Amino acid sequence: MSSISVLTRRSTLLLGAGATVFATTGSRAAEEQIVTVHKDPSCGCCSGWVRHLQQAGFSVKTIETADLDPVKTRLGVPNDLAACHTAQIAAYVIEGHVPAVALKRFLNEKPSAIGLAVPGMPVGSPGMEGGSAEPYDVVMFGPAGRSTYMRFVGDRAL
Repeated sequence: MSSISVLTRRSTLLLGAGATVFATTGSRAAEEQIVTVHKDPSCGCCSGWVRHLQQAGFSVKTIETADLDPVKTRLGVPNDLAACHTAQIAAYVIEGHVPAVALKRFLNEKPSAIGLAVPGMPVGSPGMEGGSAEPYDVVMFGPAGRSTYMRFVGDRAL
């Protein structure tokens, strides 16, 4: 009878410890999935990109600032890859109008990189809808250099 009592206490302790680990890991994972977007308060296309991410299931925190250059410098965005807004998610930097499908793939693969960028403001990219969509590259950049990560026309991957 006493061995059943000990087993029950052990089971309870192990179950409690497992729940604590799960709760801690789960909340950390949820925090990593928040996209923090640094954007100009008056930029409509940036707000469009934020809506695009939210519609794709991302949680977004927006930080309004008129001077984005110090943010880009601090996060390591190369000048020639700069766009109108800069975001952070997990340990990565996301520059410009990166489609949510590219961001989801990137986060799933977890490459050794600083982040992704869509330089400039290509017509048809998320947040830049309207007009005739043009092809554009999503560039992965980091210490090892740069490469085309995905190609798009509008929000459609090629």
